[in-house]
Amino acid sequence: MSGLLYLDHAATSPIRPEALEAMAPSLTRDFGNPSSHHTVGEAAAYALDDARARVARVLGFRAGDVVFTAGGTEADNLAVKGIVLAALARGRSHVVTTPIEHEAILESVAYLGRFHDVTATLVPTDAHGRVDPAAIAAALRPETALVAVGHANNEIGTVQDVPGIVAAAQGVPVHVDAVQSAGWLDVSGLGADSLAIAGHKLGAPKGIGALAVRGRVPLEPLLHGGGQERGRRSGTENVAGAVALATALELADGERVAVAERVGAQTARLIAAVLAAVPRAALTGDPIHRLPGTAGFTFDGVSGEAVLLELERRGVVSSSGSACAAGSDEPSHVLLACGVPPGLAQTSVRLTLGRQGLPGDGPERLAALVAASVAAVTS
Repeated sequence: MSGLLYLDHAATSPIRPEALEAMAPSLTRDFGNPSSHHTVGEAAAYALDDARARVARVLGFRAGDVVFTAGGTEADNLAVKGIVLAALARGRSHVVTTPIEHEAILESVAYLGRFHDVTATLVPTDAHGRVDPAAIAAALRPETALVAVGHANNEIGTVQDVPGIVAAAQGVPVHVDAVQSAGWLDVSGLGADSLAIAGHKLGAPKGIGALAVRGRVPLEPLLHGGGQERGRRSGTENVAGAVALATALELADGERVAVAERVGAQTARLIAAVLAAVPRAALTGDPIHRLPGTAGFTFDGVSGEAVLLELERRGVVSSSGSACAAGSDEPSHVLLACGVPPGLAQTSVRLTLGRQGLPGDGPERLAALVAASVAAVTS
């Protein structure tokens, strides 16, 4: 493989040229504030409304349900805090989630506990990171305000049975973090009451995301001010980012089936080749219910960070897990929740492919580079 091979798409992906081109008018000609009542502002408002409708169509929501945010973290915060805070007045002060969720969900739940006496039940997963919908049902209480789960885990790629979880929730609002799954999987028929996405995972710029939340679900805003986004998120809207997000999301969804099949087959070959070439390797996450482009491993007795450095020296850029936890030397909370011992969890390496995938014999050649990197660390 010549040049640098970027395999950290779960952290961020490059901007699609089409998204960059689509946002240009909102940065130049149609630069107005969409709240301004003149022709320049109205042009911006039209572009924003069009982007909102396009995002809603892909996600399976109504246009008025879509709230543009600064990214997936804000979208998760708005959903978890906003729905629960609104429910407190009705005596609902309990949240059901899992211990493998993104920090945006777990820390939001922790905040609600510290400052609003909200209690939480963390439903355990199996060793592959899958949660049983029946366990969700068993965790419900009369005062449960929200069930919050990730559609696909950002570290191990495990995909949850969201329709089953929604059914198990028995009418309790369900928030789904679809930051990793949007563009790879169909998120339009999950049945979620709210759903979060992030633009930079799809080919839009960093700094734009969306929360789609059903109009019937009360939501307390986190940002107060001018009442933008139907009063659910005040602040002058990022029109150019919204247009780019809509463009990238439509493109990703349009090619989703073909890309998932092609990249999924390559990832399966990569996993098989790494497991064959490195005896101490073990796959993380569910071997069947997983994102098409995610391949995570632990290497018993080997420093994961050392393997990453060796891979980069060989031209492969990857990571050990969530970019949001970069700089932390603590073992992954996701792997710990799956029952992986702390020492073994610190050996993890995550390879995440983009929509381009790998060249013809790329999976096998990449596996050889992984084997060589592990051997260099242990020699």
